[in-house]
Amino acid sequence: MMHTRVGWHVEMEFMEDDQHTRAVALVRLPDGTEVRAHGAANRHRSDTNQPRVGEEIAGARALNELAMQLLTKAHEEIDQASGRISHPIHV
Repeated sequence: MMHTRVGWHVEMEFMEDDQHTRAVALVRLPDGTEVRAHGAANRHRSDTNQPRVGEEIAGARALNELAMQLLTKAHEEIDQASGRISHPIHV
């Protein structure tokens, strides 16, 4: 049996100021589709300024949203290919 190796590269971009971190996650799929998701983190003024923590939180939220979009896309493709409504895919 032949196995095909497929790889995806996820790009993450961050925009930050002293209080807010925003993240954008982007993946380009082999079919040419681009899926983009956003995440955010807000630092409370009493917290110490730790930009890496804000990036981790905002990045995780963007990746979580990206995962949900990919699950939805897969679910829709299953329905289209089968001609029926399937059970939702849960995490």
